[in-house]
Amino acid sequence: MCDASDYTIGAVLGQRKGKVFHSIYYASKVLNDAQLNYATTEKEMLAIVYALKKFRSYLVGSRVIVFTDHAAIKYLLTKANSKPRLIRWILLLQEFDLVIKDRKGSKNFVADHLSRLVNEEVTHKELEIHDEFLDESLLVVNERPWFADLANYKAAGIIPKDFNWHQRKKFLHDARFYIWDDPHLFKIRADNLLRRCVTMEESRSILWHCHNSPCGAHYSGHKAATKILQSVFDCWGIDFVGPFPLSYGNKYILVAIDYVSKWVKPVATPKNYAKTIVKFLKKNIFSCFGVPRVLISDGGSHFCNVQLQKVLGHYNVTHKVASPYHPQTNVQAEVSNRELKKILEKTVVSTRKD
Repeated sequence: MCDASDYTIGAVLGQRKGKVFHSIYYASKVLNDAQLNYATTEKEMLAIVYALKKFRSYLVGSRVIVFTDHAAIKYLLTKANSKPRLIRWILLLQEFDLVIKDRKGSKNFVADHLSRLVNEEVTHKELEIHDEFLDESLLVVNERPWFADLANYKAAGIIPKDFNWHQRKKFLHDARFYIWDDPHLFKIRADNLLRRCVTMEESRSILWHCHNSPCGAHYSGHKAATKILQSVFDCWGIDFVGPFPLSYGNKYILVAIDYVSKWVKPVATPKNYAKTIVKFLKKNIFSCFGVPRVLISDGGSHFCNVQLQKVLGHYNVTHKVASPYHPQTNVQAEVSNRELKKILEKTVVSTRKD
């Protein structure tokens, strides 16, 4: 159950047994300065993304039902022309077997209450909660070597000396389902089939072969990268930075940025002509990331000309132009330009010839 208010988001993880709902985990988070400016739909979607990230270790591999009081979120998962921020969040949700259901705020009262908690220390100091549970930390948890204990008991009848009475009783009960056939340990499952037990070292290799190898059930690294390129890089912003002092024959920087992944592709160019843009698009964008669906630029003559329009029309790319009255249309490219300028200020020599 998720909910968002003007300054906080809240979530409750629970499980229903019969008709009784059992709460497992409560979570809430104060929004930072940027998140406070989100629209209502974005705040409600942020609450779902935050909850799924926080409860990920409980939810992966299970069917998840999310209750929210914002009905519009149900339709965002199938809407292709959403804002880039919402598209990124929707891509994150593809990992889960997710069903979103609408529930009135009066019935979603626990999450609604969490989203309205006023914590003076956190709210007034504008501190953000950083609560993460990285996948790597799952393998750091120290566990008792159950494999060695059962193998020693089945092979030589040795029971760990540090067991108390309850641990010893449970250990002897579980040992009935194991069979030792030197050098392997087998377990009798509920279907009366024997399955070999593996050590932690073997399990890592097995997981790699079953999930990450080229013949595994999941995509390998190369196939996963190809899948991402096909689904993400469909909207690019493009702009020129410069002119700069002439350096190695170059005077401008042509910057392109993907709106979903925020991937930036800058290239130094001698001129800001349409021919330069066409060559850049074919060599650095179309051949590497595929043909995008939309290209956004300003109204400069180097972008609005017959030569570029013919190329975009040939590849069925929609060209959107940002007007001087609405520069936020190409805001991602402007942000990238500003960051590039900051980097250049820190790295170039005083003569600015490099």
